[in-house]
Amino acid sequence: MAPPLGPLVDTTPRPLPPRVAIRGQYAVLEPLHVRHAPELWRAAQGADESWAYLGQGPFGSLEAMTRYIGDFASSFDYMPWAVRPVATGEVSGWLALLDIQPKHASIELGNIWFGPAMQRTRAATEAMFLLLRHAADDLGYRRLVWKCNALNAPSRRAAERLGFAYEGTLRAHMVVKGHLRDTAWFSIVGDEWPSRRDALLGWLDAGNFGTDGTALRGLGEIREGLQFNPSYSPNSRDSLADMVQTSGIA
Repeated sequence: MAPPLGPLVDTTPRPLPPRVAIRGQYAVLEPLHVRHAPELWRAAQGADESWAYLGQGPFGSLEAMTRYIGDFASSFDYMPWAVRPVATGEVSGWLALLDIQPKHASIELGNIWFGPAMQRTRAATEAMFLLLRHAADDLGYRRLVWKCNALNAPSRRAAERLGFAYEGTLRAHMVVKGHLRDTAWFSIVGDEWPSRRDALLGWLDAGNFGTDGTALRGLGEIREGLQFNPSYSPNSRDSLADMVQTSGIA
């Protein structure tokens, strides 16, 4: 009897992400460049704790940040973008595609830093969505990866909110700024992506927000709604609880 093997897949190597601008409804991603440094420096003021789990920062001066951005933006290991929220017009963060494995169709979304003014905004969610969609739909990557310090509770919540599945923790995986780090791994794979994409599109839809800017439906609720009913709309007046009750699922 032949040993068990995984399913056969398309083995065509995926293309590398091009360094091009990506425009969304709430955010524009621009290939990171040293010209973004002054805006990023302003966004980082008073936000030293936001660098706690990253391998760089906080920076002591604009010059130090500019040097880092110059190295980061020219690295062959990362494809970083600056994030410019449409609402403010001011670059307020960055994020990157990394650990790019074209042969295995695997790619990571990471090295994410958002200034305080951009955190928990539609622009922040859309920035991450734009790169995930670019990797999966435009470039054909099959495995989308998120990893973080296992102690970084906000990052773990963000991964779960976006629809990543927890895979496990590598113990004593890295040393970051002198501290031993366990690394938690998350992924979206294969046929999981369409439901995650549709949920994100539903959440980002302008109709999902009240007059005060608050989301009417959370991402988790929209994902569950799509699971029960593929035609579910976040703008519907029916709550997920109503859908569960009428479907007979408890």
